[in-house]
Amino acid sequence: MKIKFIGFMIVFSFIGFILAGCSSTSESDTTSADKDNGEQESSSEQAAYPNDDLLVDIEWVKENLDNENVRFVDMRGDDYEGGHIPGAVSATWQDVNDPNNPVEGFLLPADPFSSFIQELGINEDTTVVAYDAGNSMSAARLFYALEYYGKENVKILNGGFTAWLNAGEEVSTEAPTIEKGNFIAEAQKQLVSTKEEVESKIDKEDTVLLDVRSPEEYSGDDVRADRGGHIPNAINLEWTTAMTEKDGVPVFKSSEELANQFEETGVAQDKTIVPYCQTNARGAHTYFVLRLMGYDQVKPYEGSWAEWGNDPNTPIES
Repeated sequence: MKIKFIGFMIVFSFIGFILAGCSSTSESDTTSADKDNGEQESSSEQAAYPNDDLLVDIEWVKENLDNENVRFVDMRGDDYEGGHIPGAVSATWQDVNDPNNPVEGFLLPADPFSSFIQELGINEDTTVVAYDAGNSMSAARLFYALEYYGKENVKILNGGFTAWLNAGEEVSTEAPTIEKGNFIAEAQKQLVSTKEEVESKIDKEDTVLLDVRSPEEYSGDDVRADRGGHIPNAINLEWTTAMTEKDGVPVFKSSEELANQFEETGVAQDKTIVPYCQTNARGAHTYFVLRLMGYDQVKPYEGSWAEWGNDPNTPIES
């Protein structure tokens, strides 16, 4: 059955996007995306991003709804059942995390990740479009996991389901029939940083350690591990600063805005950028933004503060 969602649901969906965190506890974040007060145009109306093929809009989705080689993945969890983009399959950020790893939120190993992705009906040549309620954090976590495991042609819907509702598009409450896919995960070690690698890069001028948590977590006022603070020499640029709002829809800032923001912060394209947060969900969001902006040396710290802050032997600053 397909139904039309009326306008008031847009407000409900957007509230859901704000409340969404990147884990049930330690990775939660209540800071909303920056507002542009109507002075900025939507990112889709600005100059193209260097890698603008990674970000799709509503028109692209509409044109590809019946494309058998495109798989839309709804990352909103239980909200999927209340209505979703027609043909989309359901997943959550928890699905990509390894419950057996002592480090909270760590990615699944290759074999179980392959099985998970295959159950979504994803093949080696499938184009994957991830979306969530709107802030793209959960979508970006899947984006990073897929790229880390060698999947090409992965994209994110700008504005997520909130954008879809805001455009008045049709939604479905039916789950599609899925034929098991054939994707096989192969880890791309150049796309991740280990704790040992991070520690060796603390004083290296060719590396930027980018803490994308809140300023309170960075300073150590908000402690979500055995110890609070940040990795020595890391700079703080909260993940939400990449977002703005247009007509009630959370979208990525324009290419120009993001470029200026990174330049002012010292996130240079000729350096290796190592984003981290609590469990690399917010870090994965920044990974996507950096990829969108053409950075080609981005190596998130997968263990993030869940590992670093709980190790009594790692150096910290606060």
